[in-house]
Amino acid sequence: MTLLNPLKKNFPQLVQSGNIGSMQLKNRMIVTAMGVNLAETDGSCGEHIIAFHERQAKGGAGLIVLGVAGVAWPNGGNQPRQIAISDDRFIPGLKAMADAVHKHGAKLATQLHHGGLVATEDSRNGRPMWVPSYPERKTGDYINGVLESELAVMIDPDAPKPQLHPMNLDDIDVLVSQFANAALRAKTAGIDAVEIHAGHGYIISEFLSPSTNQREDEYGGSLENRARLLLRIIAAVRETVGNDYPVWCKLDSGEFGNDEGISLTDAKATALMAEAAGVNAITVSAFHDVSQGALHSESNIPHTPERLVSNAIAIKAALKVPVICSGRIEPASADNHIKQGHFDFFAMGRKMLADPDLPAKISAGTPEQIRPCVYCYCCASQIYTRGHVKCAVNPETAFERERTLIVSDSSNRKSSRENSKHYVVIGGGPGGMEIARRLDLSGKKVTLLERGKHLGGTLQFASIAYPANEKLLSWLRLQIKQSNVDVQFNCEATQEVIQDLHADEVIVATGAVRNMPAIPGSDRSYVFSGDEMRAMVLAESMDSLKRKTTPFTRFMAFMGSATSISAWPSAIHMVTKFWLPLEQRIVIIGAELVGLELAEFLAERGRKVTVIDEPARAGTGLYIVRRLRLLSELRELGVTMINSAREIAIEDQCVSYRNYRGQQRRVAAEQVIVAKGASSNLSLAEHLRAAGFSTHTVGDCNGVGYIEGAMESAAEVAVKLLQP
Repeated sequence: MTLLNPLKKNFPQLVQSGNIGSMQLKNRMIVTAMGVNLAETDGSCGEHIIAFHERQAKGGAGLIVLGVAGVAWPNGGNQPRQIAISDDRFIPGLKAMADAVHKHGAKLATQLHHGGLVATEDSRNGRPMWVPSYPERKTGDYINGVLESELAVMIDPDAPKPQLHPMNLDDIDVLVSQFANAALRAKTAGIDAVEIHAGHGYIISEFLSPSTNQREDEYGGSLENRARLLLRIIAAVRETVGNDYPVWCKLDSGEFGNDEGISLTDAKATALMAEAAGVNAITVSAFHDVSQGALHSESNIPHTPERLVSNAIAIKAALKVPVICSGRIEPASADNHIKQGHFDFFAMGRKMLADPDLPAKISAGTPEQIRPCVYCYCCASQIYTRGHVKCAVNPETAFERERTLIVSDSSNRKSSRENSKHYVVIGGGPGGMEIARRLDLSGKKVTLLERGKHLGGTLQFASIAYPANEKLLSWLRLQIKQSNVDVQFNCEATQEVIQDLHADEVIVATGAVRNMPAIPGSDRSYVFSGDEMRAMVLAESMDSLKRKTTPFTRFMAFMGSATSISAWPSAIHMVTKFWLPLEQRIVIIGAELVGLELAEFLAERGRKVTVIDEPARAGTGLYIVRRLRLLSELRELGVTMINSAREIAIEDQCVSYRNYRGQQRRVAAEQVIVAKGASSNLSLAEHLRAAGFSTHTVGDCNGVGYIEGAMESAAEVAVKLLQP
């Protein structure tokens, strides 16, 4: 009799097979459709996007859904490199994609898409954008959260003025036939199913929404009329591909922030009509008022956990066909929801970008091994600036051909390590841990030197201000703990230490230097620099803090030294909600990522916070979607933002500055935190190179790149070192 490992977490619902129409899936885990901008410039599926999705198939997903395949491409396109399915010439690439996915036992579906009002590629290229009717112009705060450098990429000043084309009946007939013909091409290419995209503000969603559909003919007015286009498309697709071919649609279960948009009641009724028309499933999603910045992370890529689950439950209760649900759901919770009949299939986007092996790890009962998504919105934000998808925590995402780690067979690893070069990594932050992990998995001998008492570097501090980061911190620590990396704590990496270790290759990952900028008055006792804050948290450099004898200094040092290494960031985050020995009026100088996340942390704990900095727009270092939400949250918390400030100086109980009008102003301050001044720190690397060591650099010592920069540079240096 085989006994189950009691330490393994079982997911009986997620690992069981399931059916969508005639298609049987080996498990209930789906890679949801995402527009990843990885196709070729002509819309075909080339090696890049095939490698991206084949990697997900290797990772054990039951079904992969290709995102935004344009049925009228290049018309209706919203990305420069989206998949096209508008002509027979695209069938070979789609077939190659299907063959690659099928090799690993996964099924493949493609989404059928037309951008309508969101067809930005039409706008950029002078083509009229098809719409049901002229939309109402909305004003919001979205544009205020976009940096000028991003606007320069998003908006082409030489592009023709956008044109809208309200569709006539002939246009509608053309669009219906385009969807039907695209479905036939999918079937011909060996793709297992199609998903009709009727959500996210694209053309069908625009017809369904009473907010964007102001037509007065048979396609406008009542819900039945607004759903007519969708039902015609379903009927045409079904007639073209036959009754046995799986077809379903993605629907908005609401339009958040738009009271005049699609309601949950509308969505349930539309789902019932779609079911009656012959779809085999419903994918539950949502949309939002795009003029409001915070809402960009509230609907189809929600920041709020399980944002769409209640809507999925309501829609599931009305239907007989399966329901697919996504939206920041943890696997254990998804398993429970499926068990309770709340939905039938667990779809993931961001989680699968962070770890394409997630389904395999769930099947193995080892969820602790899953590389976590930290919900930073690196992935989605790339699309806003016309780039391809990537992931801050997984440097292999969208670089499968260039960076995928070839893991050495465990049985050969010991002998390989004995005959390997000796790699010495200096610095135990995310970059140092990641490259040490990668080298170890490749069968190399690795020593990791950390001058402090814990691994994590500034990620420990970042985990307090933004708790999602702690999951990555814990995962990296676990990988190192389970590896053969020799970790030496409290070790200063001197030239003599490196020589004694007989290092063949040295990797410096010591992070940035965070010196106090030249701000008048910065030597006052109630002023803290970034490095001093870090030292308090990590309780590493109390000698440098002797002049800082405030209760806050003693509190943070105590927490850093007394709390369990596996839980102290979350412990500090929780304890400080009830007791934080800081003054009430705090001014943060620095409006980049660190300053804004710190402002949120302090404002949530009842402090009156002002953030001041020189740039005209705040939030450098934050990805667009995350920044839009955080700026809104800071406003709701009452944080005062002062941009375009000049001549910033710290005076007695206040910070003075000159505003954009040239006027002198002062802000009361009982405590000042300077959250800027970080810069590259290559001194150690240069010293070791001069001493004759083969030396490489990773992470913020090259210049501040945050988590993404650390992980990406670790992967790049590992590739270089592991080349035969």
